[in-house]
Amino acid sequence: MDSTVAAALFLGFVLGLRHALDPDHLVAVSTIVGEHKSLLRSSLVGTFWGLGHSASLLAVGLLIILLRVSIPDHILPWMEAPVAVMLVLLGISTIRRALRERGVEIHTHVHDHGDQPHAHVHIHVGEKHDHMHRMFKLGRRPFAVGLIHGFAGSAALTLLVLTRIPSVALGLVYMVVFGIGSIGGMLLMSAMISVPFVLTARRFAAVNGGIRLCAGLFSILFGLKIAWDLAQEVWKINS
Repeated sequence: MDSTVAAALFLGFVLGLRHALDPDHLVAVSTIVGEHKSLLRSSLVGTFWGLGHSASLLAVGLLIILLRVSIPDHILPWMEAPVAVMLVLLGISTIRRALRERGVEIHTHVHDHGDQPHAHVHIHVGEKHDHMHRMFKLGRRPFAVGLIHGFAGSAALTLLVLTRIPSVALGLVYMVVFGIGSIGGMLLMSAMISVPFVLTARRFAAVNGGIRLCAGLFSILFGLKIAWDLAQEVWKINS
């Protein structure tokens, strides 16, 4: 293998590792790994995230390689909007799950008073509910989160190097190597992030719940920050 090609592929692997460390990636994964009490399951969360991320990057990368297209600068900020919404929703979901496991459940009940139905919000504390709200299985949610991150503007920017690779085959190999790097990086990071959750899950339930609440709140705030930055950037473009 030519040394230049080997260097390019090694760079792709390193960039994949580095890309997995983006703050919005780590914030999103931290809201999911906190639900698991096993280091192995938490590591699988990062793996599924990497698979979803690689799948969407492959789709974008193929467009760049085959059609030699580039994403206009004024569109890149809007590609971060789904990430902002996702982080807020993940944060809300994490907070709700943490509260529910502590015995706090918020329900909306509809009652009829005469001819007018009224909705009342009730907070139940210390009650056990037989119904389980299982949104997704282990791999589905992190895979979907990875897909959304793969279509984000920051991910698209990392693939600009593809426009400089003359060979389609080499471009595909570069994307595969980049994807392997991002999968490996997030696998390691999800395992590291999960350590405080795993250590406090069984013996220190109150501490574990507090950490998860903080993770959920931080995810909401981070999502709002991305949305605020996006609004400012759009304002500058249009002004």
